[in-house]
Amino acid sequence: MNKYESVIIIGQDVTEEGIKALIARFTDLINTDGRLENIEEYGRKKLAYDIKKNTEGYYVVFNFEAKPELIAELERNYRITDEVIKFITVKIVD
Repeated sequence: MNKYESVIIIGQDVTEEGIKALIARFTDLINTDGRLENIEEYGRKKLAYDIKKNTEGYYVVFNFEAKPELIAELERNYRITDEVIKFITVKIVD
């Protein structure tokens, strides 16, 4: 299994309960075929430029171990989730 870091930005219109639900949803997805190591919530930050008419976003960073096949499924879920306005997943090389 490889180590990965995935950063998502959640839109400004999502409530605190909605953010917690999204984090739980992605955590469950990661834990089905991998192992979550850490979640860091950086909170609401002003964006450098507007993304889908959002001027602010809620940043969440997931650090986890998984097989490469999980990344495709995770990013597919990010794409179909309207609340996620931007994401990136990178492999951590030791």
